[in-house]
Amino acid sequence: MGLISEVLLLPFAPVRGSAWVIGQVLHEAERLYYDPATVRSELAQLEQQLEAGEIDDEEFDRREDELLDRLETGLRTGVGTNNGTARG
Repeated sequence: MGLISEVLLLPFAPVRGSAWVIGQVLHEAERLYYDPATVRSELAQLEQQLEAGEIDDEEFDRREDELLDRLETGLRTGVGTNNGTARG
């Protein structure tokens, strides 16, 4: 950008900075959400809940499907693994 456009856009710098921070927070949240280790840990907790009788088979199956979808998405796209198509 030229000097004049930088000066004219200076009042918007806090907005641009905030947008960058929000983008970084969103990226980190997606990385953690799709991280295979996180999903596997949640699967183990889910199985413990089933064994302890805290949830029934139907609830277990529904939540297990959701977690397996997350795991597949994370492994397929590389989100959460810092490879593939993950932004860096």
